[in-house]
Amino acid sequence: MAHDPTDEPTGELIHTRSIPYPTSRLAARIDLVDMAQEIEKADQALGLVVGAKLEVIRDQMRALQEEARQLLEEARLSARLQRAKCNFKKIPGKVYHLYRRPDGELYFSMLSPDEWGGSPPHVFEGSYKVEIDLSLRPLGDERSRPDGRTVVSRLLKDESYAGELTGKT
Repeated sequence: MAHDPTDEPTGELIHTRSIPYPTSRLAARIDLVDMAQEIEKADQALGLVVGAKLEVIRDQMRALQEEARQLLEEARLSARLQRAKCNFKKIPGKVYHLYRRPDGELYFSMLSPDEWGGSPPHVFEGSYKVEIDLSLRPLGDERSRPDGRTVVSRLLKDESYAGELTGKT
């Protein structure tokens, strides 16, 4: 028997027939309409997932924008307070009182309006507590920063306190 060179394998797959069945004739027929519906369902599910994730990102961006706005406002106030005249050394933990002279100059005093007998010599602008980092926080500010030792000891005793600090309960 003579060897025919066309009988050698070429490495190509030969499709002898195409059938509309996935693996065997017993399996359900794949219909283009069914396939299109499956693709549409997948697209809808993907749209819902992506939409939900984008909403989370949007909310995070809004929160970050608000935080940035508050930070800038605090920086403006801090710059204004740091420029106020002060004839004494500010001590962390102490409260000082800000007044405005008729010419608009701001200055700190150790005397509160009550200590002036209820009628201070100039317009009272507010009372501020000096923080450990020498920043000034308005007295009565509900967003006060607790002392570091207090925070650590309370965190060790009460796990839910971390949520209070971060605003996440």
